Amino acid sequence: MTTAHINRIATAVPQHNVHRAFIDFAANLLSEGTTRNLFRRMARLSAIEDRYSFVNPIHAEGGSWGDAEQIYVPGDFPGTARRMELFERFAPQLARSALDKLSLTEAERRSITHVIVTSCTGLYAPGLDFEVVNHLGLSPSVERTMIGFMGCYAAVNAMKLAHHTVRSEPDAAVLVLNLELCTLHFQETHQLEQILSFLVFADGCAASLITAQHKGLAIDSFLAVSIPQTIDLITWRIGELGFDMHLSGEVPGEICRALKQSGPEITRGQDPLCVDWWAVHPGGRSILDSVEKGLSLGADALACSRDILARYGNMSSASVMFVLQQIMERAKAGQQGCAMSFGPGLTAETMLFHAA
Repeated sequence: MTTAHINRIATAVPQHNVHRAFIDFAANLLSEGTTRNLFRRMARLSAIEDRYSFVNPIHAEGGSWGDAEQIYVPGDFPGTARRMELFERFAPQLARSALDKLSLTEAERRSITHVIVTSCTGLYAPGLDFEVVNHLGLSPSVERTMIGFMGCYAAVNAMKLAHHTVRSEPDAAVLVLNLELCTLHFQETHQLEQILSFLVFADGCAASLITAQHKGLAIDSFLAVSIPQTIDLITWRIGELGFDMHLSGEVPGEICRALKQSGPEITRGQDPLCVDWWAVHPGGRSILDSVEKGLSLGADALACSRDILARYGNMSSASVMFVLQQIMERAKAGQQGCAMSFGPGLTAETMLFHAA
């Protein structure tokens, strides 16, 4: 039976490093004293050093921070329509950057039969699927699929769809684009828990080529694991002032508990310690700690995920592809791996793979 392979992955982030500016800006939304001090302490413990955004941070008067286009002005944060205008303006720029880095040859462009796009942070039509086709000069008859509003595990679902496509059509070549502008949905709030959830998110994009050619990472199988009675722990809804996220502090504990029970199922009976590479979605330090504990992994098993978290933060659906790109560059032929992303449900989408 034909096996789908992730032949190549390219990644891109916007030019503006906003992590430290965000910390200063968000701290000023909190009351002085204990709450603000706790936020800064949590920021130091986040294991994040850099995060990138389409937002251009600038110093404002009095030493505070703002942004060059005055998107986030205290007392006047933008509505949903304005945020979608910004997505339509900046998302194509980021998409083109990742697509160019994929360095497709003319022959590869002509061979592409399917385009799959994932995003949960912006919507417009004609959308990013047309941007991909037009920028690369693909055939107008290419089959296009948009996977929207699935959150951080959408990339695994995109690879699942590409896997089924290649297995049913061995000559197919699938281009996958995972693009998120998470910083588009920062909300004005004085609630510490909500601001802490914004602390980890960033913008990023990944482009990948999936075919039957025996190079890169071979896709072996998929498994979705839903955790009972956790459906309300992660929610993502469209509100009047952007998209409203709820991210419960119970998520890491529930993930840890579920993995202790489902670990052998996810690795198809294999001891998790025997898996050579773990591409776990870097949703945050506590998420990675919970996976490590739940699967009883070694201290450096999630090194690639922790590195991506430190350098880029949580880029929702694009994040796991950043990790897989790093693994692809390092893995030796025959080594086995497991990719894992979490999202609304509460669900873990997993994929087993090996280096071709």
